[in-house]
Amino acid sequence: MDIFWWIFVGLIAGALGKFIMPGRDPGGFFVTILIGIAGAVLAGYVGQIIGLSEPGEPSSIWKTILGATLGSIVLLILYRLIMAGRTRH
Repeated sequence: MDIFWWIFVGLIAGALGKFIMPGRDPGGFFVTILIGIAGAVLAGYVGQIIGLSEPGEPSSIWKTILGATLGSIVLLILYRLIMAGRTRH
């Protein structure tokens, strides 16, 4: 059941991240889910590092989606910076 939860949260977070930051980013349904899942993982690690959560600690759906969305936005920013550097050369 955990994998379905990650996919669900990833879909929501990836879609919200793309909605907040529209532009030329990797597209498609599956890529959006993957960016959201990666954003959730990133947010989870950062949350643990700065002391907002403990490993294995359950959190509310809103906290999870907010963190995953912020993580997705960070990944989209990094993607744009990397791709902008490639197009200049």
